[in-house]
Amino acid sequence: MATIKQRIVIQASSEEVYDAYMDEEKHSQFTGSKASINPTVGGEFTAWDGYIYGINLELESGKKIVQEWRTSEWPEGKTPSRLEITLKNVKNGTELVMVHLNVPKEQLEDLKQGWIDFYWEPLKKYFSKSPL
Repeated sequence: MATIKQRIVIQASSEEVYDAYMDEEKHSQFTGSKASINPTVGGEFTAWDGYIYGINLELESGKKIVQEWRTSEWPEGKTPSRLEITLKNVKNGTELVMVHLNVPKEQLEDLKQGWIDFYWEPLKKYFSKSPL
């Protein structure tokens, strides 16, 4: 099992970034694929038309998202990974730090690039279209 750690700055407030990630309509808009999110602790979620799914473990609006996370291609017998996103307001917007723990080695490279291509770049683009 491996860990992915990524840090980006998004030109929006931490509340806006949190809402974009946890609101199923906004999540679907910025990723371009259907998401279904119960935004409560213990609530289930799916993203990317069901490719990603899991359970919300900890939620702190504008500050933290912790999820039990896996994909439909998760290797059989492997435990779910743990996704931790922390948000902090900084001068140019929000610093987002993502730590993705317990990633199966066979999915490491795809997920590492996937976060950038399918989440962080589209999220930056989503907020570049709307004022702070």
